[in-house]
Amino acid sequence: MKLICRRALLLLMLLCAVTAYSKNNQSLKREFRGAWIQAVNGQFLNMQPDEMRAYLTDMLDNLQLANVNAIIFQVRVEGDALYDSQYEPWSRYLTGVQGVPPGWDPLEFMVEEAHKRNMELHAWINPYRARTKGTQKVAPEHQSRLHPERFIAYEGQLYFNPALKENRDHICKVVKDIVSNYDVDGLHIDDYFYPYPAKGKEFDDEEFFKRSKAADKGDWRRENVNRLILQLHQTVREAKPWLKFGVSPFGIYRNASESVPHGSNTKGLQSYDELYADVLHWINEGWVDYCIPQVYWEIGHKAADYETLVHWWAANASNRPLYIGQDVNRTVRAADVNNPSRHQLPAKMEIQRSEKAVMGSCLWDAASAAKNVGSYRDVLQHQYHRYPALMPEMPFIDKKAPKKLKGVRVIDTEDGKVLLWQGREKDGQDPMNAPWRYVVYCFAKGEKVNLNKTQNIVAITSSIYYKIPESEKGKRTYVVTVLDRMQNESKGVKCKVKK
Repeated sequence: MKLICRRALLLLMLLCAVTAYSKNNQSLKREFRGAWIQAVNGQFLNMQPDEMRAYLTDMLDNLQLANVNAIIFQVRVEGDALYDSQYEPWSRYLTGVQGVPPGWDPLEFMVEEAHKRNMELHAWINPYRARTKGTQKVAPEHQSRLHPERFIAYEGQLYFNPALKENRDHICKVVKDIVSNYDVDGLHIDDYFYPYPAKGKEFDDEEFFKRSKAADKGDWRRENVNRLILQLHQTVREAKPWLKFGVSPFGIYRNASESVPHGSNTKGLQSYDELYADVLHWINEGWVDYCIPQVYWEIGHKAADYETLVHWWAANASNRPLYIGQDVNRTVRAADVNNPSRHQLPAKMEIQRSEKAVMGSCLWDAASAAKNVGSYRDVLQHQYHRYPALMPEMPFIDKKAPKKLKGVRVIDTEDGKVLLWQGREKDGQDPMNAPWRYVVYCFAKGEKVNLNKTQNIVAITSSIYYKIPESEKGKRTYVVTVLDRMQNESKGVKCKVKK
């Protein structure tokens, strides 16, 4: 009982603190609200299928409470698969032994469960890592066994050599297999490109650099990664034009210096110089559809201040939708710099939402948010994500809204009033503009109809009806719109309920 009271008191204190941030604390109609579900930490290792399904279902249910609308699910950790792959072995992160079938398909399950909750599901792969430190043995069909000459060992791990076209082709073949056979909404890659450097240890690609006859090794490595990113973008777009291709780079692009005046005022590892990932180039060339820099540090961090980095990314990476990668545990462990009695979530959200270029955030990690560490999920649920949100628009992929609905009406049933409309799933529309979800808005008597008010959304659904609850009895105006796969929204159709 005492624990429950303390938790309630903490939540009350946090919500009271949030009200002080009045400018940007309201839910937005369009906002990316993602969460990463990783396998590499071994959280699924040796779980029985029913146990893992229950674990994932519980996690999704808890994230749904906070109106999370996108799940980024890790499906390829080390040249392996958490799905039924044509080209790579089943992951040891499922059964403990690489290549042993788990008896079910986690990706298929996650797509279905995410879509039930109106969440997008983005398949997350690590492109270059082929063996982690904990992997003692790989399956006979693993690429490193079939083509050992294509790999480079470094600090106890194994990597696909980024210089080789054969590796780029294989990675893209894997991606095509995923996006062609699963109804995913996006393809996602993380921050691992060339390996994080170990002091005094060189990644042994000198032979390949010399063969290239390139003048500068750093530029050559970046170009190797550039080629993969462009090829991945083309692979995704050709397979399904509505799919989103996103990246979550390390949170520092480059530190500012005399030679790099456009860098951020930070002093940490640099994505451009140490990982050879020229993220701004990909954004400016349109090779990625969204970017989620991992700005995991706290406000006031001496080497990598959260506020400094959010403003830097907003100023430099706005040519594509920009979301901020948030570290749940670090946030709740760090005290607010202006009020040490509370953690930094309210202040971080204020900074994030003060930038128009920032269109949402993603939670690292999903399990911590679902477990509600530091009341993080509670604060999102009751304040910042109090109402559902549609995805940010991506007009560079598609900006054509679907046709508005027909046949919107209310009928009386034994169970009460039901709002109905005519579905058009088989009306011959192309996949880009066919109906995907329906949005139901409700306005009280005398209330002005305004579809920008997210608090008036009462349902986002794949059904062609909405059962009007007892709480909405009386004179009301309902408006129903259609969303396509890119969440472009049609014009609304009104229907009045007189009593």
